[in-house]
Amino acid sequence: MAQLVLFNKPYNVLSQFTDNSFQNNKQQHSASRETLSDYIDIKKVYPAGRLDRDSEGLLLLTDSGALQHQIAHPKHSKEKSYWVQVDGAITEQAVQQLSQGVKLKDGLTLPAKVRIIQEPDIWPRNPPVRFRKEIPTSWIELTISEGKNRQVRRMTAAVGFPTLRLIRHRIGQWQLRNLQPGEFIVLHV
Repeated sequence: MAQLVLFNKPYNVLSQFTDNSFQNNKQQHSASRETLSDYIDIKKVYPAGRLDRDSEGLLLLTDSGALQHQIAHPKHSKEKSYWVQVDGAITEQAVQQLSQGVKLKDGLTLPAKVRIIQEPDIWPRNPPVRFRKEIPTSWIELTISEGKNRQVRRMTAAVGFPTLRLIRHRIGQWQLRNLQPGEFIVLHV
């Protein structure tokens, strides 16, 4: 049986167990950045995919190479769903563009599943997202089945609504549930 760790990665935490940048440039950094080792003390589990340092939410880790491959490899097309706070009141036209696919520098994205949502019942971010009284923000749920580098952020920016906050809440059949930032559960699959 494989171990599968469902972890709610906090904002500003690297999706790896060591900060290679700190190891290689100790003179330039006064302190290392937070990594998975600051939260997870389970031996021989490795991330199945990535989540950028400035993104939050569900990160899966496993001790099984086969399961890691099944989750992370693009040929398996696991759907990933995100709650995305964008700058401005998003329009139906932008939602339609996202759902049809968006042209990025590295090509056209696959069509996404997109819907406008109310702000999800989630934890406050530390530090808070910038607030501007004159410019509203809005939330969408965006589901993709590919994983280009910083894809969701580039997609929302391409349709005129830059991402302010990005939280992954589902990968395939696994969901964030009620895990708070920094918390994890272990499943045996």
